[in-house]
Amino acid sequence: MKNTIFNFVKKNLSNILFGILIVLLIYPTSRVVFLRLLSFSPSVEKIDNRVTIQSYNWNLQGVNVPDYDFNESKGKVVLINFWATWCTPCVAEMPSLEELYKDYGDKVKFVLVTSDIPETVLPFMKNKGFTLPIYNQLSNNPKEFNTSTIPRTFLLNKKGQIVIDASRADWNTSKTRKLIDELLME
Repeated sequence: MKNTIFNFVKKNLSNILFGILIVLLIYPTSRVVFLRLLSFSPSVEKIDNRVTIQSYNWNLQGVNVPDYDFNESKGKVVLINFWATWCTPCVAEMPSLEELYKDYGDKVKFVLVTSDIPETVLPFMKNKGFTLPIYNQLSNNPKEFNTSTIPRTFLLNKKGQIVIDASRADWNTSKTRKLIDELLME
């Protein structure tokens, strides 16, 4: 009997593993964990390819923080993240953003933008233990941030150049931290 079970598993191992993978991807909590495992450090734009923000005219309504006029970001290192509570890849990368925010929140301006209403965002943030500053848009964002997919994150240097434009990443890496440290020294 024991040998029969072993032979069955051995013959069908790839089907069993595929089935387990499908179940993991369907179940929301495991999907987040799986996506975290697939996240990599974001790639840096080459200096010659960096796009510079043309307009800082962008008004944001604070969900868990005061309102913000993006004009105040001129001359600062800024991390902008577009996300939603219902977006599994967004939720998967938020712990790494939270870790960066804990260490760089007083040096880098973090702007996390969602179209979710505060009644959805605030319980989500509390439940997950996130303290990131969340905003809703009061005006159109600069054209350089136009995106049709989320999550989408931009890291700007003090000159307003997009140094990173990433769709999904692990933000809490030594590579990213080294880059932020370099941008703060400019």
